This record gives sequence, structure tokens and C-alpha cells, in this order.
Amino acid sequence: MKSMDRRTFLKTSILTAATLSTAASWSRVTAQSATARVRGANEDIRVAVAGFGGRGRSHISGFRELKGVRVVALCDADQNVLDKGAKEFKDRGEEIQGYTDIRSLLENPNIDAVGFATPNHWHALGAIWAAQAGKDSYVEKPLSHNVWEGRKTVEAARKYQRIIQTGSQCRSSRGLQEAIAWIQAGNLGKILRARGLCYKRRASIGKADKPFEIPASIDYDLWCGPAPKEPMMRKRLHYDWHWVWPTGNGDLGNQGVHQVDIARWVLGETALAPVTLSIGGRLGYEDDGTTPNTQIVYHGYAKAPLLFEVRGLPVSHSDEKMDNYRGAGVGVVIDCEGGYVVNPSYTRAIAYDKEGNEIKRWDGGGNHFENFINAVRSRKHTDLTAEAEEGHISAALCHTANVSYQLGKQLPPEAIRDAVKNNSELGEALGRMEEHLAANNVDLKQTPATLGALLKIDPQTERATGNRAANRLFTRDYRKPFIVPARV
Repeated sequence: MKSMDRRTFLKTSILTAATLSTAASWSRVTAQSATARVRGANEDIRVAVAGFGGRGRSHISGFRELKGVRVVALCDADQNVLDKGAKEFKDRGEEIQGYTDIRSLLENPNIDAVGFATPNHWHALGAIWAAQAGKDSYVEKPLSHNVWEGRKTVEAARKYQRIIQTGSQCRSSRGLQEAIAWIQAGNLGKILRARGLCYKRRASIGKADKPFEIPASIDYDLWCGPAPKEPMMRKRLHYDWHWVWPTGNGDLGNQGVHQVDIARWVLGETALAPVTLSIGGRLGYEDDGTTPNTQIVYHGYAKAPLLFEVRGLPVSHSDEKMDNYRGAGVGVVIDCEGGYVVNPSYTRAIAYDKEGNEIKRWDGGGNHFENFINAVRSRKHTDLTAEAEEGHISAALCHTANVSYQLGKQLPPEAIRDAVKNNSELGEALGRMEEHLAANNVDLKQTPATLGALLKIDPQTERATGNRAANRLFTRDYRKPFIVPARV
């Protein structure tokens, strides 16, 4: 090594160690130094996966199947999960590094990209820290836990020139790409509405009478991260975090964000809706969950509304099957002047005329992980099918709807009907929701639904107009040192 090269190397090494020693200092990593970490076209992309008790296992298998990609590190706050995952790699004769703290993983210069499949409250902060550390990210949906941090994630992607893909894999589906292009070309005339559906059984998570003990294998401080470190008042730490506000976003922000994204994609909208209203409740049982299991949402875009329906209860109290709406249970229905299109899966869509006769269908998937890796190599965020900006807007539509619900009031059914009597779209959805609940023996006079607050939103600033309470819920109080910075 020549003396000048050696001095440069040592200086760079010392600087890197200093700047990456704490999470707060990562914001000082320059875009130039981050870009220098890009792998060559013929070099392996070295990937880490953070959070792999559930969806993260799909990240591991998805990346391992791609040519020129190596999974080289795993991270999980649960030591048992981490040890099990590491053993699977070692049993195959593959080298793997294990971490419980994402900050330590991000200090590793031999990692190019991170797949985040952590609970929702870690998504944005993890992606921002990764961007500041010069690493690309594949971030599971929803991109964020609240509106504000989603926008900060987009800002970090731009500032540090990072590739950030959202796990909205339907965007890589060839069948949906073709179907949506066909609709947008006007083949069924003007779009009248797009309705997303999440009819997915969600049973009670039970009721705790005292806090549960955190398993010794879990670093609970790391697990909570940006969220309050509170006693665990539910039976399961894992997965049931979806159904409490500090860590989850209900099924609207869980399964539903996929269908919200497809509906918005169809409408061609690229910003938040100027008007949002939600109605619903956690109905049919009493448990430790706080997010609604039954919900209808209205996003009032100027050209055509985006509607959404969540049903966690079955067809009826005597039938455990789930409802469907015109052939879709978890999917999207697009009404147009000349007919409608049903999207009943992640890859399929069927077009019908006004009389209900099938006129065209599409089917075909795609590899969302491969799309991410291709963009990592090209360094063009425009090559992504579900780039951070797309993930942010779709997640934020879920968040604004949930904020409407959180600021609402429980009211008798006739009061809610009266409140939406001038909105035919909401009125129709409300009528079907009431029928569904009645079939499950839910008496809305005894256990009222919640009429959410009507939110007026400035799509440019992504803030509620004249509503401080809403704007407070558009962000959160972060717990030190797990803070999303105002200036990324």
C-alpha cells in the first residue's frame, strides 16, 4: 500500500468509526461516502434481514434465491429467534453474523442493504438509520407508523441517495400492472370509485388482568425502540402488536395497506386525500386490542373517492367463513361508467361490463425482491415498483383514517346514519356494515360504533387543517435514543 493511500485509508477508517459510533451521528454521513459503498455490477450484494420471526423469513428466502445476492447477517431483539435463524444458516454451511441491536449491524461496512420486517413502529427509523449509514433498504409495509416519519423516510432516501423499496409486492405483479394500465386507458370509461377490502378473520387476543412477564430471551428495550416502554398488557408480544396503537396500525395498516395502495394506484393519486373520515369499532368481543376490527373509510379525492372496508368478524355468529364483495374478500373493486374490475388476489384482475359479463382477465406475478436488487445495482430509485414515496403515501392514507377514528366518538347508530346522510358512498357502506354486525349478534345500541372526526388535510404539507389534535397524532413522542430526527 502506498503511503498516501495508507494515510487516506486510516483517515477514512477513523472517520467512519467516529461517525457511526452512535445512531445520532449517522446523519452526518454524506451522500458521497454512502454512494462509495455501491457494489459493482458483478459483485455480490450483501444483505442483512432485521426481524424474522414472521414475514422476515420470506425476506431471507427471497434474497437467497437471487443470483449475486448473499444474506450475510441477521438481526432480532429476541435471542431465541436469532439463534434459531443463525443455526439454519450454519447447518447449510453458510456464514452468518448475528445482531440483537440494529445499530451494531448498521456499523458493519460489509453490509450493502437491509430487509426490515420488524414491527411497524421500527420501519421508518430503521430505514432512516440505514440510509444515514449508507445502506439501501427493503422495508415491509407499512413504510411508517405515522404520517410524519413516513415523509422523513422519503427525505432520507433522497438526501443520502439510497434505494428504499416498500414491501407492497403487488406493484411488481405483471397482471395488475396490465389491468391498471387498461383501466387508466379508459376502456371502461371514467372511474367512479375504488374500494379496497380487508375481510380477514381476526379473533380476540384475550384480556389480561395483570402485566405479562417479558421472556428473558427478548431485549425489551430494543423491541420497544421508538414506542413507549410499557408493561405488556396482552398475552402475546409477537404479532398481536398489530392490534394496539403504540406499535400497530390495525388491519387497515397491516393487510389493508396492500389494497389501499392498489386502489390509489388505480386512481392515479400521488398525494393524501383532502378529506378523510372513518367509522368503526372493536366490536363483537372485548379484549386487550385497541385498533378497530370493523372499519369503513372514506378518502374524498376530487376525481373519485377511495373507500375502504375492514371486517375481522366472520359472515355470522354461526358461520366462520368470511364475507366477500362482488367476488373479493381481500382485494379491490373498481367501479367505472362502463363496468367494473375486481382484483381478488395479489396477481389477478377480472373486468366485467355493466351487466356483469366478464370481458377480460389478467394474471401474473413478479419478483419484488429482484426488482429491489436491480435498483440497488442501477442506483435509480425510479426503477423501483414500490419506491419510498409510494409506500409513504399509501401508508399515510391508513394513518389519516386511523387518526379520524381515534379522534371520534361513540354514537348511537341513528346518529351516525344522520351524520353521513349526504354522502351516498359512506351511507351505502355503513348500511352493509350494520347488516354484517347484526349477523354477528352485535347490537350497535348496546355497543356503539365510533364516528370518526372529519379531517381536512392539506396534501402539500401533509397536515390537518385547523386540527391540532390530529396533527399531534400524525407523529408521536419518540423515546430516547430511538428518535426520528426532524432533520434527517
